[in-house]
Amino acid sequence: MRVVIALLKHETNTFSPVPTPLSRFGNGGPAFGAAAYEAYRGTATPMGAFIDMAHRAGAEIVTPVAAEAWPSGPVEDDAYRRLTEPILEAVAGGCDAVLLDLHGAMVTETHQDGEGELLAALRRIAPDVPVGVALDLHANVTDAMVRNSTAIAGFKTYPHVDMFETGERVGGIIFSMLEGQRAPVMTWGNRPMLPHVMRQGTDDAPMRDLVAEARRLERGGLLAASVFGGFPHADIRDAGLSVVTVSDGDEALARDGCEGLLDQAWARRAEFVYHPEPAAKAVARAKRLADGPVLMLDHSDNCGSGGTQDVTLVLGEMLRQGLRNAVAFAIHDPAAVATMIDAGVGSRVTIDLGGKLAMPKLGLEPKPLRVSGTVRVVSDGEYTIRGPMYTGVRVGMGRTVVLDTGGIEIVVIERHHEPWDVGCLLSLGIDPTMCQYVMLKSRVHWRAGFWPIARHVVECAGEGVTTSDYGALDFKKLRRPIFPLDPRTTA
Repeated sequence: MRVVIALLKHETNTFSPVPTPLSRFGNGGPAFGAAAYEAYRGTATPMGAFIDMAHRAGAEIVTPVAAEAWPSGPVEDDAYRRLTEPILEAVAGGCDAVLLDLHGAMVTETHQDGEGELLAALRRIAPDVPVGVALDLHANVTDAMVRNSTAIAGFKTYPHVDMFETGERVGGIIFSMLEGQRAPVMTWGNRPMLPHVMRQGTDDAPMRDLVAEARRLERGGLLAASVFGGFPHADIRDAGLSVVTVSDGDEALARDGCEGLLDQAWARRAEFVYHPEPAAKAVARAKRLADGPVLMLDHSDNCGSGGTQDVTLVLGEMLRQGLRNAVAFAIHDPAAVATMIDAGVGSRVTIDLGGKLAMPKLGLEPKPLRVSGTVRVVSDGEYTIRGPMYTGVRVGMGRTVVLDTGGIEIVVIERHHEPWDVGCLLSLGIDPTMCQYVMLKSRVHWRAGFWPIARHVVECAGEGVTTSDYGALDFKKLRRPIFPLDPRTTA
């Protein structure tokens, strides 16, 4: 038995000015062949699960590529070609099954649906080979994805701490099919609704309840039931909430489960609308909290959703209001990093921090923040994630500097990195449990590693391309009408 296993992930924010060339993928570049296998073997990811299952089945394993990039603007066509061609070539060489660890919200310079294009090309090469696909909870599922795969399963947690289990679920369907034990039938659908990402956390209603129902349906006979909140910052036709169900040969069971979940989501559509608190008011509220750590979320500039990570509005408000014993993770500013490294540890510097990228699709101009402080730490920015999300994966923030203003330690990085694992601070010698305030440029993933240490959480709506203000986003390709952009939308 020969199984092709690959990982290709990008969550595309079409409003983001951050480019997505080939070099953005991977930790220093994509991994091909044996390097792809070594990078993800033993990790708590769908690809890690696929590799484990293939080993248990005694299969020959082919890993043409493993490439994931931080969310950003549309993927350059050349990068897309160079990352998909190895997968297609491996399949063309012959195989018994294909297992893909994809995201589900990739947009390229040419294609609105990067995953659908890849799967359609794969199907033209191997029309009868079983194809299992693991998708992110924020996938914008399309007909092309479903029509050109055998079984799809998505994460049921946000933050995504069930990646490995998702790989096991969809991989199990494919391997049981190969053994003649299952005959998977898949169905899908969507509703005209565009949930805010800040209301998609699975620890909270309504997504918590939809996921609970999906799990109940799986216990009741479905092989997989997945609720996808969708990624609203991809201005494509099919962005938004959808459901995919897989049954063992029972199309009616799959369809009933799918429609039931969609009806429940639509009935609770108003609960998916997020109402932000302005930054100045939120920072002032945080300052009044006596016991810490107080986590302060700069969620409008989250690189994990395509943000530039160089907006300093919330940081500036923290400085203006005089917060002390605070750490801020992180400002992406390679030029500032280089300047501070040249100055050296212990040096006093004054720099214009952040605000390097304009955001023309939001009408925002660069706004650097002048700060003075002492260079405390210089690091290579490398650490291994301790979990529970992406456990065991080696990541890099690029060269990293800690600038101490006297009240706030500001982490400045060369490579985009969302703080969901406490290792991003511990690797720099900063213990977040000893801080009164911890500012994180994150939306929901922070819960994976930082939730256990938080005494309070304050959401600070600054500026950026991950804003929850849909009025700031000029949608041109999204299907309309859609809720809540069009409040009178009917299902």
